[in-house]
Amino acid sequence: VQLQASGGGLVQAGGFLNLSCVGYGRTYDRATMAWFRQRPGNEREFVAAIGVDGITTYYADSVKGRFTVSRTNAQNMAFLQMRSLQPEDTALHYCAAERKGSYIDVSSYHYWGQGTLVTVSS
Repeated sequence: VQLQASGGGLVQAGGFLNLSCVGYGRTYDRATMAWFRQRPGNEREFVAAIGVDGITTYYADSVKGRFTVSRTNAQNMAFLQMRSLQPEDTALHYCAAERKGSYIDVSSYHYWGQGTLVTVSS
């Protein structure tokens, strides 16, 4: 396992969750780190990404203004703060790293975690 995501759970609409992703086996301080999610019956989709500088960030329109991606290279970790969660945010959330290509494409990332489930009740 190269990446491990955690922090998912059950939350009511309007609530918040903080996801964490820790890298193992190598350092990711020179790799873009990203979050994707897969909602029931849907394909895996881009959520957010953060560049190696820890400053450059990208967000899907659906989460912009509600989610915040961050990283700490010293601990080989990335985070996703999720606020104002809605039932449509219910999904298995994955962290990914080492991008070659578009930051929004699943195929661009080499390393993946196993996913952590976020469930938002109405």
